[in-house]
Amino acid sequence: MNSSPNFPLPVNEPEVHFGAGTEAAAQLRQALNTRDVVEIPTVIGGKRYFSNNVVEVRAPHDHSRLLARIHRPTEAQIGEAIANAKSVSRDWAALPHASRATVLHRAADIIATRQRMRINAATVLGQSKTIDQAEPDAACELIDFLRFNSYNAQRVYAEQPMSVATAVNRTDWRPLEGFVYAVSPFNFTAIGGNLTTAPAIMGNTVLWKPSEKSALANWIFYEALEEAGLPAGVINFVPGEAELTTRVVMDSTDLAGIHFTGSSAVFQSLWKGVASKVDAFRTIPRLVGETGGKDFVLAHPSAHPAELAIALIRGAFEYQGQKCSAASRAYIPRSLWPAVREQMVERLAQLKVGDPADLGNTFMGAVISQASHAKLTAVLNAAKDDSGVTVVTGGKTWSEPGFFVAPTVLEVSDPKHALMTEELFGPVLSVFVYADDAWPDTLALIDSTSPYALTGSIFCTDRFALREAEAALVNAAGNLYLNDKPTGAMIGQQPFGGGRASGTNDKAGSYLNLLRWTSPRVVKETYLPSREWSFGG
Repeated sequence: MNSSPNFPLPVNEPEVHFGAGTEAAAQLRQALNTRDVVEIPTVIGGKRYFSNNVVEVRAPHDHSRLLARIHRPTEAQIGEAIANAKSVSRDWAALPHASRATVLHRAADIIATRQRMRINAATVLGQSKTIDQAEPDAACELIDFLRFNSYNAQRVYAEQPMSVATAVNRTDWRPLEGFVYAVSPFNFTAIGGNLTTAPAIMGNTVLWKPSEKSALANWIFYEALEEAGLPAGVINFVPGEAELTTRVVMDSTDLAGIHFTGSSAVFQSLWKGVASKVDAFRTIPRLVGETGGKDFVLAHPSAHPAELAIALIRGAFEYQGQKCSAASRAYIPRSLWPAVREQMVERLAQLKVGDPADLGNTFMGAVISQASHAKLTAVLNAAKDDSGVTVVTGGKTWSEPGFFVAPTVLEVSDPKHALMTEELFGPVLSVFVYADDAWPDTLALIDSTSPYALTGSIFCTDRFALREAEAALVNAAGNLYLNDKPTGAMIGQQPFGGGRASGTNDKAGSYLNLLRWTSPRVVKETYLPSREWSFGG
């Protein structure tokens, strides 16, 4: 069979709107009200394992709401998952791209239709996202990852060397030799889908360790993959304890890659762990990571105060600031600050913090865990006692019925304050007010203040100043937004990733990421091999 379908360039999945009285809102409400407690197993080679080592998943905004129980695998089962991945790898790699892509397309359609409300509800409840944040993530972005990765894999396979009159050349885009360890975070349901299926579409087998906080939504996606016909063992679902799972993975000579999203500290520890025993692996593992950020918003004196205020509110406080791209430090000229401050204080006072299942009324849910809540509470209490910090608005936290932190704006007098350099991963925006004539100095300040380089945005209508800022901040952000908030990257439009301490900048959702999961072999076949030893006539 020599046929190969040509998959067309996808379009971004349209958002479903959940306005009052809509059928979508009614369906979502039904899913949110379901009180079934889901038993989440370990899955190895298609077989489900249930254990006595159980972790409860509760809604961060309502401690009393039990959503699921995760059945952690044993050390032996993690090893079994690795062995199983190896056993199926040759057959999966041998499948034509069209067969692998069809599985992803089927899964995308399942999420887009039958499972859309269920996975949205799981994301609202398990990760405390409002539906305005859950739908673009758990439905749209997840679907986009599946469709665009299939299309971009086709682009990779089509990249072939030149042949000549005397020989034919080709590139075999082989998967890596071994398995890929995918470690996904709590904050985006879609990221788990990409960390697993991007290597898989290129023919790799994957061991998936999801975050316990997002395990319910991730489990729903895994069930969709099974329904779509993903062969058993291609992606083994292993919701294990992090240190144990990683130790077993690192002890395997067949580790070929790590696909990670999470904290910079954890990713760096993984890198050090691989480096410390690199000679023990069958092949040098590929490490692809998208990690932390201390993302900036810079305003020029030519910026519009209302546009800036709205961008700061949305960029800093949507999903409680728990996006790696969230605005967490802002540099605002003295001439604009009074108007921007006034508008932010006024608007933030109107935003409701509470149950994200209160559709259409809640702007912010709870932060993800007690540990996050305790850290943010300590930071805000210290800020209140710091003579170099002014609490512009917010600063309040409370722990009943969930882990809540009010949207907080802090003005700092020292641009090198820890509030301007350290990632907090919560609804806290730190602002430094600079003199209007200090634009060049402020550009240098932004570039040198934080170890991260994930996202940033510049509000400016002066084209010369805007060009100057783009050039000065060329390495300060992997995704740069001009006159827009630094969040909300779309698959196919803004491939996502950053450098420095923010990761390897391999651009999730693009062909650049897929290239990391291949080990190309170039083959030359000569038509008429020479029968003479000499170079002459």
